[in-house]
Amino acid sequence: MRYCLNVKGVSVRVRKPESEIDYSAEVERTFEKFKRGAVKSYLVEFHDFQEMNHVEAAVLELVAKLYPEVFGALDDFCARNGNYVDPKIAAFDREVQFYVGYLEYIETFKQAGLSFCYPEVSSTKKAVRSVDGFDLALARKLLSEKSSIVCNDFHLKGPERIFVVTGPNQGGKTTFARTFGQLHFLTSIGCPVPGKEARLFLFDRLFTHFEKEEDITTLHGKLEDDLVRIHDILGHATPSSIVIMNEIFTSTTLHDALFLGRNVMEKLAELDALCVCVTFVDELASLNEKTVSLVSTVDPENPALRTFKLVRKPADGRAYAMAIARQHRLTHADLKKRMAS
Repeated sequence: MRYCLNVKGVSVRVRKPESEIDYSAEVERTFEKFKRGAVKSYLVEFHDFQEMNHVEAAVLELVAKLYPEVFGALDDFCARNGNYVDPKIAAFDREVQFYVGYLEYIETFKQAGLSFCYPEVSSTKKAVRSVDGFDLALARKLLSEKSSIVCNDFHLKGPERIFVVTGPNQGGKTTFARTFGQLHFLTSIGCPVPGKEARLFLFDRLFTHFEKEEDITTLHGKLEDDLVRIHDILGHATPSSIVIMNEIFTSTTLHDALFLGRNVMEKLAELDALCVCVTFVDELASLNEKTVSLVSTVDPENPALRTFKLVRKPADGRAYAMAIARQHRLTHADLKKRMAS
């Protein structure tokens, strides 16, 4: 298709070509005899962008009116072949882009000495295991800050199904819960997972309960919101599900938190689902044979210093609050001395 543009002021007119002379060819022939070797080009370079601007779009609409048969045939072709890509090919195209992007993303971690592996997987055996696993999101932040990254191991065997994580605040408990969920989710989509080796479970659904800001529009209190969310999880979870709960029932008394937490844990144990429960209620760590107690540890020489290592041992109920208060000179004696001076 050929067309001509007549531009006058701010108006553009589109028409079919007639008997216009190609002046550019005539000018080149006229000045050919003056050409002396390579010369600097003063031609203006027009950039060919993928998207048209509003002027180009308007011109195209006018050209379509000049050649309705051609554009009609083009519309018909697009209508008949709009779904030419097989859905499986389209899905593979998107998924392989993500997969390659993920491999590029974890290369930074590998260069820092961290390990990744393809885990053993099973949809029936719940004896999960991980060696030197870590939280990807936290590791990314720590790498940018040039800080060290602490890896942790975990395993479940026999009838064990539920990790109950206790210990002092800021000791890595929530990080472990996130790591457990990340490892299983990355496994479910076929990606290498953080760690030297792993054996993980292919779940049907992954449920999480992490603390969130209270929504006043629901007219629910914090405890009621926790109960509603937990009830919804228990109503949809199956024996093939994974449930991760972080600090539930913190808005109530210790007695009520123990009562509610025990009921929730017993339901999950009956369901036989894999679970991680981060809690301040130590009694939940020894509920039954399906629960495994993990405790975040501190430096024996300086209890105020967290190691961010979690070990399998009975919950000891120690928060090391006094060690922290002593480190920051906030004990009763320190405050009394400072106020006296």
